[in-house]
Amino acid sequence: MNERFCELFKTDKPIIGMLHLLGGSRQNVIDNAVKEAQMMTRHGVAAVLVENYFGSTQDVENVLEVLRGDYPDIVCGVNVLGDMDEAYRLATMYGVGFIQIDSVCGHLPAQREEGFFAHVDALRSECDALLFGGVRFKYQPVCSGRSVSEDLDIGRRHCDAIVVTGEGTGISTDLKKIMRFREILGDFPLIVGAGMTDATAAEQLMYSDGGIVGSYFKQGGDACAYMDEDRIARFMENAFKTAKRPE
Repeated sequence: MNERFCELFKTDKPIIGMLHLLGGSRQNVIDNAVKEAQMMTRHGVAAVLVENYFGSTQDVENVLEVLRGDYPDIVCGVNVLGDMDEAYRLATMYGVGFIQIDSVCGHLPAQREEGFFAHVDALRSECDALLFGGVRFKYQPVCSGRSVSEDLDIGRRHCDAIVVTGEGTGISTDLKKIMRFREILGDFPLIVGAGMTDATAAEQLMYSDGGIVGSYFKQGGDACAYMDEDRIARFMENAFKTAKRPE
């Protein structure tokens, strides 16, 4: 297991909660993000991932500024959708612990990969944030012409954790896919990035090293809704009942 991964989260199999930045106005977005971050950490969520799913890149920066300034004990990550450079800028500016990008390998034709990997490696060398990269990630193309095993082997060289998902937001990640990724990656950190619920978390965590949860924490499990504290509490209560990977 990556030592830096363990040091950042300080817990076995961290659950990372999404902050999608609902709210509309600048202050409403900030106020709701702070409320939801506190709600999640109160129930043992290990970190929050600030993403411009509904808000703007400026909203991401505003929320990071408040969380890192006023709530330094909350571990923060950032995902600026489609803009890795901006994510690294914000991570560097605000001392963010980790960055998520939707694809680290497999999404580009082979002839374009050399430049992409060089760029990723240059950004990583200048920033202390861990990089979580998707392979066969939801909504992403598969253009490498290689097998999953080959893409995972290459991808792990350019990030600190691999993120695996199913077909879309809120859609369960198939357990067989998680198990296949686990088999290929060995002890390299593997995060389930979509569709985890209180009913599936314990089983999925047997073969992964953590989960990113968004939709399930929302009212009615709807990604477009605000968070429901009862659902957060229920998830965290059930997720670790049998969440130990077999030896």
